[in-house]
Amino acid sequence: MAWNTQETRQKLLAAASTHFSRSGFAGGRVEAIAREAGINKERIYQYFGNKEGLFAAVLESEVERLLDGIDITGAGADALGTLAGDLFDRAAQHPRLVRLLLWESLELAEPVSASTRGAGCARMVAALEQAVPRSDARGGADTLLSVIGIAFADTCLPHLSRLISGSDSPEDRRSAVVQQARRLA
Repeated sequence: MAWNTQETRQKLLAAASTHFSRSGFAGGRVEAIAREAGINKERIYQYFGNKEGLFAAVLESEVERLLDGIDITGAGADALGTLAGDLFDRAAQHPRLVRLLLWESLELAEPVSASTRGAGCARMVAALEQAVPRSDARGGADTLLSVIGIAFADTCLPHLSRLISGSDSPEDRRSAVVQQARRLA
């Protein structure tokens, strides 16, 4: 029977995503990842080179989801509110993604897939500049970063969010996030 390389890679990436999102790069263990995937750990070295390569592959595959399918629609406050709501939903649906982004920032000197991700962010900035014109040159970039921060805060800092807002309701928090973003416009 032929070895299914793509299936093996996907099993390893799925197991690694779980482990790295929970423990970060330093806390992730190659042996545990291979065991959970049901794959010999030597495949990690064959497919990804080393633990660093596996971590980079996980980040690359996961962070593609961050802005994937999220478009800037409408104009002004409506555009920012919709974007914030979409990003809030993305973070709630994929909390592992947000955790991986945090680990990347904590443990890596440079972002993974910087040129590809940078191009995606540049497209979002350009769309924001059309939807919500600003007078300064950095307006779209700063606005995008602010909206991402507002939208991801509840997933990144759930205890602080609950202490400050007094709410456990995802619906209430989503509504608050959308209103905050609308005020940015």
